[in-house]
Amino acid sequence: MNDNDELLNVASRAARRGAAFIRSQSRPEPDEWDLKGSSDFVTAVDRGAEEVIGNALLDGCPDSTILGEEFTPDATSTDLLWVVDPLDGTTNYLHNYPAYAVSIAAVMSGNLTAAIVLDIPRETAYHATAGGGAWQGDQRLTVSDVTDPAKALIGTGWPFKRPSLLPEFMRHFAAILTKTAGIRRAGSASLDFVDVARGRFDGFWEPYLAPWDVAAGSLIVREAGGLVSGYAGNPEVVRHGDFVAGNPRMHSWLIEMLTREIPAET
Repeated sequence: MNDNDELLNVASRAARRGAAFIRSQSRPEPDEWDLKGSSDFVTAVDRGAEEVIGNALLDGCPDSTILGEEFTPDATSTDLLWVVDPLDGTTNYLHNYPAYAVSIAAVMSGNLTAAIVLDIPRETAYHATAGGGAWQGDQRLTVSDVTDPAKALIGTGWPFKRPSLLPEFMRHFAAILTKTAGIRRAGSASLDFVDVARGRFDGFWEPYLAPWDVAAGSLIVREAGGLVSGYAGNPEVVRHGDFVAGNPRMHSWLIEMLTREIPAET
């Protein structure tokens, strides 16, 4: 077993413990939801899952650092950094909408090396290691082979944390919608990336995401044969900003659509 597999084992144990904790809790009532920002909630369940996952990761790798919105959002590390979302899709969880997950990625010396996204309602895990492929159990994941935008199903996410981005987003939305088979928005970026890796989505874009939203999913997409970058082609994922994912052809097409000038309506 190589180092990447060892890191995946640590991440998998942590993800499963976090998911089990979330399933064991009563769903918080609306008056127990804390508002972090526009339409952005956090609850005692998020914080409890954070503690369970953090303890498991540090037990497995005591000298590591954890980066995450509910952990240390400005953490950095030159050795082993865990990029974690203990409950990606909190709003879905609070409304019992079945699209939320635990997302954990291991970054060694700046390189993504292992990742797991655990779909909590379906109790299904998707994982990858650098150079080892992307998997659901013993089934290898591969991105779709759709190359015609007119036949493509595209995922997206609204920039609810950055309302100022909405006008441009809506112009992109209209342009992409009219040239594809459809657009879907489920509300969990890590699961959207998994859907790209599985070939359910042919591409995905979102104008503002955080590293804990995309790190694990990015490795899974790349190991499934897809591409992940910013609109300008930046491959770095441990950052805040815009992201595009897809099979190679649809990734390229989405970048063309997202970087061309779309005039505002008058």
